[in-house]
Amino acid sequence: MREVALLVGLETTASRRPHSLTQSQESLEELAALAVSAGAEVAESQIQSRPRPDAATLVGSGKVEELKSKIHFHDATVVIFDRELTPTQQRNLERELEIKILDRTQLILDIFARRARTREGQLQVELAQLNYLLPRLTGHGAAMSRLGGGIGTRGPGETKLETDRRRIHQRIHAIEASLERVRGGRATQRQQRQAVPLATVALVGYTNAGKSTLFNRLTGAQVLTASKMFATLDPTVRHMTLPSRRRVLLSDTVGFIRNLPTTLVKAFRATLEEVTEAELLLHVVDASSPAATEHTTHVLETLSEIGAAHTPQILVLNKADLIPGGMDAAALARRILSDPEHQPAGAVAVSALSGEGLDKLSSKIDETLPVDPVSACMFRIPAAEGAPLHLLHEYGRVISTQYNGDFCEVEAETPESLRRRLAKYLVSVS
Repeated sequence: MREVALLVGLETTASRRPHSLTQSQESLEELAALAVSAGAEVAESQIQSRPRPDAATLVGSGKVEELKSKIHFHDATVVIFDRELTPTQQRNLERELEIKILDRTQLILDIFARRARTREGQLQVELAQLNYLLPRLTGHGAAMSRLGGGIGTRGPGETKLETDRRRIHQRIHAIEASLERVRGGRATQRQQRQAVPLATVALVGYTNAGKSTLFNRLTGAQVLTASKMFATLDPTVRHMTLPSRRRVLLSDTVGFIRNLPTTLVKAFRATLEEVTEAELLLHVVDASSPAATEHTTHVLETLSEIGAAHTPQILVLNKADLIPGGMDAAALARRILSDPEHQPAGAVAVSALSGEGLDKLSSKIDETLPVDPVSACMFRIPAAEGAPLHLLHEYGRVISTQYNGDFCEVEAETPESLRRRLAKYLVSVS
């Protein structure tokens, strides 16, 4: 059954900054999109203004009394707060309102639990849920013993109040050990990829900016695309051929969001390594969004948190076809980039949906990545050795193949990186 949700935001007036109310409204609108992605029907949203958060209930006793009548009027089944609630606040709100209470972090964790498809993604989500749950074991109230379905009740959220902390710690350690093995496997795969080597390009950006649609366009993949928050979660890596005939690896990663829970940033360290190890980032922005500047700022802050702030970036201004005259990349970049210290290597306006501007983007990637010049080479490879032949066919352009006794003579257009790898078979370069 579809749940009916009331959304509550908080604006603190004691430290009010210019545009703070607008930012609170935008954050609440984003919370509504998250709630819809989680399967809820949003009945009403409201912002409470206070000098500071109330220690007992976040929003104060007056707002709590008002929420009681709103719950009755809308027949609501859940109240979602656009802040992270303390264990005390959550316990008090559940006791006063006698309804399921969620905060922003719990909602995001729930969506991640829905979206994770691989074993790695599921482990990362469970780790984040357990780390969030652990300090809330004492007095979590009714939510700890809920056995029904719905938002916020998946996975560890169903654990009963008397759950032994020691068992949860043991489970956390077991998941961390599993993720370390995953991390080791990713490192091995990365070393194998770098042995060729192929440059790695990572797509980053705010959630729902169109990264997966762009990824599919550039690589011919079939990654799920949907107009939902966090439509895709697990990273995907595919080959992409540039105009110079160089091949690179393009990775699609999880979308960022404002106030991304710290537990998620820590839990998804293995996934985010695909970003930190990349040689170039394609920072995808929904240029048609009124909040494009703020979204861009949040992504840059997250990149700084994970140690990728200094990786070269290309600003990909997606959905530019929705803006009158919007294919002017320079004008769009000036409007969206508020921080002159974070200037990208370039900006390209595209429409991932229609394909407009993708040729320019491919050329820009080619220009920005370190040069790996292609030259015509002749190789003499023992006929019994299939691996070098496979590499030439996979990462070069074979022109001719001729067998001469126990050897295979191959003429191919080959990137310098591959030529160095196959140097012992090289006969000539032209």
